[in-house]
Amino acid sequence: MQSIILAVHLMIVVALIVVVLLQRSEGGGLGMGGGGNFMSSRGTANVLTRATAILAAAFFFTSIVLAVLATQARGPRSFLERGTAPAAPTAPATPGA
Repeated sequence: MQSIILAVHLMIVVALIVVVLLQRSEGGGLGMGGGGNFMSSRGTANVLTRATAILAAAFFFTSIVLAVLATQARGPRSFLERGTAPAAPTAPATPGA
């Protein structure tokens, strides 16, 4: 289960990187050079913005799910997390009793 979610998470990460790099930036970035590229319309920018928001939400969701699965997979690490107290030390035996 965890490996499937991790694979989906990695696909979302790659898609998010691609969508962010395709967007036109104010300073140029990868969209510099102008010309008649396919990213020149305002409608395409709205689609990329919406896709970025959806992929970002999916990224956060899968991150939280992976964190929850990772914490459930490991056992308690201390006696406080187990809910039981350690055994109390016993007094040494008295000679001749």
